[in-house]
Amino acid sequence: MGQFIQLTAKDGVSVPAYVAEPAGTPKGAIVVVQEIFGVNSHIRAVADGYAAAGYLAVAPATFQRIKADVELGYSEDDMKNGFGLKTAVEALPAPGVMQDLQAAVDYASKAGKVGIVGYCWGGLLTWRAAEQLSGLAAAAPYYGGGMTTPEEAARQPKVPVLAHFGDQDHWISLDSVEAFRKQHPELEVHIYAANHGFNCDQRGAYDAAAAKLARERTLAFFTKHVG
Repeated sequence: MGQFIQLTAKDGVSVPAYVAEPAGTPKGAIVVVQEIFGVNSHIRAVADGYAAAGYLAVAPATFQRIKADVELGYSEDDMKNGFGLKTAVEALPAPGVMQDLQAAVDYASKAGKVGIVGYCWGGLLTWRAAEQLSGLAAAAPYYGGGMTTPEEAARQPKVPVLAHFGDQDHWISLDSVEAFRKQHPELEVHIYAANHGFNCDQRGAYDAAAAKLARERTLAFFTKHVG
């Protein structure tokens, strides 16, 4: 079990983050970036999973600048609330939430090299982080909503990227994923027979086989680049 700590962003804003520590000396660190549902029980479980794999895991609350203590489920109302909060965060003046992710990376670096993984909106933030943040060694976005649009796909990541997508994702078209893969032949892109959100066992879209394979690939990727 982990605990919440307070991070301080460059502009002085205090941001809570769930931190899960491995049993022994960490072999590196992973920043875990939430979906549009807050640092909820699922994201905390993901962080716990990375800690169990030997990493210091840090999951910052990326809604903090708009609303504190957000913890949503996966109902239709939760989806609407989460989307509204995400829209408000996206509308913040630059660098906005990216400085909160930088604070998480800076904190995590005490454990060694730092990777970043994110899901849904967190996948998009992870993709941006690969280009914008300092101190990262690798990035693994899962079904990052919007990252295959021309504007986002034009980004040039500074670190190795492993990207996961589902071929039945209603939010991210398969055509846009294929175009993204062609535009970035240097990246590792995997497509699963699954829906958006396939990694989350609290969602109807959960696909155990796809989630297991994606986790195996992500852990191998982090072993190679983080430790």
